[in-house]
Amino acid sequence: MEKREIKRYIFIAVLAITVCVISQNFSVLSNFVSVFLGALKSLVIGFFIAYIFNIIMNRFEKIYFPKSNSKLIERTRRPFCIAATFTIAIAVIVLIMYIVIPEIGKAFGVLYAEIPPSFANAKDFITGKLKEYPEIQEQISSLEFDWANIAEKASKILTSGLAGILSSAMGIIGGLTSAVANLVLGIIFAIYMLLRKDKLIKDANRIRRAYFSDDFNKKSTIVLKTANTTFQSFFAGQFVEAIILGSLCFIGMKLLRLPYAAMSGTLVGVTAFIPIVGAFLGAGISAFIILTVNPMQALIFVIFLIVLQQFEGNIIYPRVVGGSVGLPSIWTLAAVTIGGGLFGVLGMILGVPLTATFYKLSFRVLESKEEELGIASPEASCDKPSVKAAKKPKKQKQSKKK
Repeated sequence: MEKREIKRYIFIAVLAITVCVISQNFSVLSNFVSVFLGALKSLVIGFFIAYIFNIIMNRFEKIYFPKSNSKLIERTRRPFCIAATFTIAIAVIVLIMYIVIPEIGKAFGVLYAEIPPSFANAKDFITGKLKEYPEIQEQISSLEFDWANIAEKASKILTSGLAGILSSAMGIIGGLTSAVANLVLGIIFAIYMLLRKDKLIKDANRIRRAYFSDDFNKKSTIVLKTANTTFQSFFAGQFVEAIILGSLCFIGMKLLRLPYAAMSGTLVGVTAFIPIVGAFLGAGISAFIILTVNPMQALIFVIFLIVLQQFEGNIIYPRVVGGSVGLPSIWTLAAVTIGGGLFGVLGMILGVPLTATFYKLSFRVLESKEEELGIASPEASCDKPSVKAAKKPKKQKQSKKK
């Protein structure tokens, strides 16, 4: 028996044994995988933070004395740019919380103050309309709510279920503690990655050259460059588009004299980071809060935002984001739907650049295949005549000079 056949049989036997062991101990393996992924959560968070902040940091590095050869400037360029990036991010988060949270608190205060009077007004309105039905009118008029009794019963229910509430509260506190710890570790990991970015890229390239073939390295370089360009264009475009949409919402609400203009513009702008459905999510929250003041103004706001969303989706988004990412609208909708169904909000955000990367790479493969088969694509056939036409005048000029 040849060595290749022996290796093949050994591989099949090892694979069969592995499948049997995994099928018999699937629960143990799933627990191990969940624990392993939980341990990597902070590193994954740090990688995403570093990647997004790297886009802003590169802008600062182009401004912070880029042509200077001073050693002091070279040593302080990276730390200064990282500090400026994190300062801007913290300032934006604090500004959003300062605008949104107080307004939401006021809206819920209005709801709490307006519910009992609204119920009494509704009861009076119904009894006035039911004068022709005295029996029903008497029953509705006799309806009275003892708010003190309701509060007492609610307190008894809360007291009886105190143990469950405490246990759930402890679970929430534990979850928040774990989330905060992962976020802090992720930020520390992101800072380290940004500081050592050049060294990490060099080490990764050395590993690729040492352990993989040149053909694989060329193909992987094309994939990584395409993905990096697409993701950077997407995040930069989404950021600009969110600012434009939030500003237009704020200006329009001020012109229409609608309440909560600053809060609504901020919410619409922040939620616009989620493609397609994000602005509608922010609009729903804002419309509900405006409803506490005036239902007619809430209706006007909904109509205004539908018009604004159409303007944004047909004019702003294709120019700011769509052109840079290069993904048709039908594939954008499919990416948001599938990504949201699989991974929630994060899937909605990352689904578009991932799909755009796959879309670009698939067309690159298609063009190379057409070149191998000698099939001219419509775009190539349209471009060739213009190239020839551009070359002819140069030959004529050269002949004249001669």
